[in-house]
Amino acid sequence: MDEFARVLRAWRERVQPEQVGLPPGTGRRARGLRREELAMLAGVSVDYLVRLEQGRATNPSAQLLGALARALRLTDDERDHLYRVGGVAAATPSSVPRHVGPGVQRIVDRLGDVPVSVYSAAHDILLWNPLWAALLGDPSSLSGLRRNLVWLVFTETSTAVTHTTAGEEEFRADLVADLRSAVGRYPDDAPLRNLVDRLLAESAEFAARWAQAHVALHRSSRKTVRTRTVGDITVDCDVLGAPGSGDLRIVVYTAVPGSADAAKLDLLRVAGLQDLSHPRPEPTAASEDHRESTRPR
Repeated sequence: MDEFARVLRAWRERVQPEQVGLPPGTGRRARGLRREELAMLAGVSVDYLVRLEQGRATNPSAQLLGALARALRLTDDERDHLYRVGGVAAATPSSVPRHVGPGVQRIVDRLGDVPVSVYSAAHDILLWNPLWAALLGDPSSLSGLRRNLVWLVFTETSTAVTHTTAGEEEFRADLVADLRSAVGRYPDDAPLRNLVDRLLAESAEFAARWAQAHVALHRSSRKTVRTRTVGDITVDCDVLGAPGSGDLRIVVYTAVPGSADAAKLDLLRVAGLQDLSHPRPEPTAASEDHRESTRPR
């Protein structure tokens, strides 16, 4: 068994189901997570995970390794080791941090009463809780650039999330200014450079805003989300820095306590979680190397 297969199995066996929000169950013979549970958390098929653990699958993608690192709650050092033995270069200080460590994972796990997600400095969505998916749609259904918030805002038309006229202008201006700030901090990050180049080519509005050279950080906004289950919900969006986790942002949606919007969010928590309880179809082997996502926040 090669080093990649060895560490992958060892790290799976040390994670307890309750650490990742799964019921402990009874009569468990396997130590730690079952293969089926890790496969579900990482968004890969059980068969592919078995082949990885047996050393029969080669050249896993960076996206897949990132998903496994998050599902296994790996530390930064462990994540880097997984990348190296998987044949992928680990992130450098000049790269946008994209690894969600165990501490931030626990914060998301605990904040089940509100929609919450984790984004990179490039506005790629990395992690979300079930209520986020119930409100905005499951980000795991997206791939590639469609997992990036800025790309979605400037290249796709969405009627699900709306702002006031002034709020929309501020939101779009802040996104471009925030992305420019990230380029300044991570000038050698190839995916970030590719994102900006594609946006400049595809969106005249983005190009015009980029030319203004405004630099800022996006921190808060108010928006209305249209849902099929409970109708429109107006929420406040706050972007929080993740302590000790590089440049990750924790994005939290809240409604005014006692308001009709808060009551709708409570209803969505029940109805949405029931909808999300249906198992997703297993991805094909060809799709397993493309697993990252984004929904507008």
